[in-house]
Amino acid sequence: MPEPTVVAPDTTITRQAWLALSVTTLVTFLVVIDLSAINVAFPSIREDFDVSRSQLSWVVSGYNVTVGALLLLAGRLGDSLGRRRVFLPGVVIFLVGSLLSGLAPNASLLIAARVFQATGGAVTMATSFAVMLPDFPPARRSTAIGIAGAAGSFGAVVGPAFGAFLIDAFNWRAIFLVNVPLCILVLVLGPRFLRESSDPDATGRIDLLGVVIGTAAVTFVMFAIVQSESLGINDARVIALFLTGLVLFPLLIKRSRTHPEPLLDLALFRYRSYRSTNLSVLFYGLGFTSGGLAGSLALQDLWGQSIRMTGLALMPGPLIAVFVSPITGSVADRFGHRWVLGVGCAMCGSGYLGYLLFLDETPHIWDHFVPLGLLVGLGIGLTVATWSSAGLSDIPPAKFGVAGATFNTIRQASYALGISVVITLISLGVDEFDLAGYRWAWGWVAACYFVSAILVVATFPAGSSHDRAIAQNTG
Repeated sequence: MPEPTVVAPDTTITRQAWLALSVTTLVTFLVVIDLSAINVAFPSIREDFDVSRSQLSWVVSGYNVTVGALLLLAGRLGDSLGRRRVFLPGVVIFLVGSLLSGLAPNASLLIAARVFQATGGAVTMATSFAVMLPDFPPARRSTAIGIAGAAGSFGAVVGPAFGAFLIDAFNWRAIFLVNVPLCILVLVLGPRFLRESSDPDATGRIDLLGVVIGTAAVTFVMFAIVQSESLGINDARVIALFLTGLVLFPLLIKRSRTHPEPLLDLALFRYRSYRSTNLSVLFYGLGFTSGGLAGSLALQDLWGQSIRMTGLALMPGPLIAVFVSPITGSVADRFGHRWVLGVGCAMCGSGYLGYLLFLDETPHIWDHFVPLGLLVGLGIGLTVATWSSAGLSDIPPAKFGVAGATFNTIRQASYALGISVVITLISLGVDEFDLAGYRWAWGWVAACYFVSAILVVATFPAGSSHDRAIAQNTG
């Protein structure tokens, strides 16, 4: 019997694909800039409105809860109604929310405007990859996601500096108002360069009861996580909220097994790569944002560094990630995701293990903290965007929206939970000047990254998605 012919993967990227990537990357950059710049604006907003730190924290927390709660619904709507048809109104909502945030006369209206803005953020986050990936051949999709990830990393690097510049030149309102012309640019280019796509099997009859159950489940869990930052993880109210959310998830799964168009598509978890990615990124997310927070607090509270020095010390790591991320996408396209993710997570874990072993009460910023941060930055460059391409590597294009939304919901929740855990661990010290709490935090972050590395290496399928497709077709 003759050997089956192995067809070389199509690697041609059309002009349409590059233009679609440019439009969605601009949105990614815009959202990350906004998220990273808001932290710089906190003192100015608090002084302007004369409100407490806990009340003002809802400017961020309200955004995070809303995004987490609406991702699944936004992804399902994109697959059913059309990704471009959902993505562009999401940009409009984000634009209006940005405008209202910039014009808010008091803290309460600012928080409400941020929740409205987060609705647009959830829609664009859930559909941004899905709206542009169908234009890329399967063998080059990791490259596209890597470039988008690099834009996100660059936004994280320049966001604080850009926000500080806008606040200094104008005031805090400028960090929201600057989004308006950029969103308008996306709305002008989007209809021209983004191709419509959807799930051909979708009927539009979305499980409305499932939407209510799933949205409520995620909302309760996210709200519990956010509240734990101020009330504590062991607070009865936090535990009650968390358990309420957990009880709703089995009901959502039961509905999803029987409804023809469920909010949560359980069929996605038949793909080994998707199961592995969701499990592994849960632990990665627990360490990712919490590690950055622990470093920032150590620089300012433990070692007494200024805001400017803190920004300079935190910048080199993400800057490395900006340059590594696009290259990583090409490597993953060619050789597969398993070892790229495994090595990247191990590098991140090693960096935080270094913090635990080599840092003490004396500030060793440039000879210890920054070099170890470069190792973490290299690991993040290998992983932060690669997770998304790994999760979608074997998923049919028709399911990109709901698959990406499910994955991002898990990642968003793990980000928030990781921050709550680290805040609790740091508080185990006598005060903010006690190194013991930070060592607990760095140990936690390192452990999360190492567990993620072990899980992805042990469970993710070998080879590239093209190799696996050929093996399946010839097997």
